[in-house]
Formats: sequence, structure tokens, C-alpha cells
Amino acid sequence: MDDEIDPSEVESLLADADPPRVVDIRSPAAFAREHIPGSENVPFAELPNRVESLSGADRIVTVCPHGQASVQAARLIKSFEGTADARVESMRGGLEAWDGPVETEATAEPDEGPEAPF
Repeated sequence: MDDEIDPSEVESLLADADPPRVVDIRSPAAFAREHIPGSENVPFAELPNRVESLSGADRIVTVCPHGQASVQAARLIKSFEGTADARVESMRGGLEAWDGPVETEATAEPDEGPEAPF
């Protein structure tokens, strides 16, 4: 991991011609409810198996609810050979600190926890 980045800087970078890849490590249900426009959902548990999809990126920003798990995700991404040359940062404060625009998916369903076994 290279550093942490402020949400305001992430918002500014997303307006650039060559924006960073924003990797949201929350569950698919949480991502569907609300996420940073243009971000991609790679749940933390799937990251080791999907990190290869980030190969060749110049800059990657990881995002989680509070900015703690995304630090670990950024370290994992940075350790991968295909992303070793990328600038990999964790968004400080997570989505809790994000004041920018958000998207929701029309098919998002409330996350009511695990289904009852009976």
C-alpha cells in the first residue's frame, strides 16, 4: 500500500480523464444499496482470487465502510505482482467520510441478514 487518500481527493481524481480504479470491498448487497459512481465491487473475501483482474492499473483506491478493512485490501493488492507498479491507496474514513455522489442499483434488496434455516 502506498498511502491513504482523502475522499475529496478521490472525488477530484474521478473527474480526471484517467481516473483511478475504485475497488469497493463490501458485500454485493451493501454495494448495490449505495456506492461511488464508477467503482467496482470486489468483496474482501474474494479479493485474493480476483486481484488479477486489477493487473495493469496505474492507480487503485480501495473503499470500505470506515476505512480500516480497505487498508488491508490495499496491502494485499499492492503485494500482487501484476499491481506492484500501481499506486494503491485506501480511502481515509471509508464511505462514512464520502460526501460525493453515490449510485444505487435498482435491483438492490434490503440486507436482512442470513436466511432462517427453517
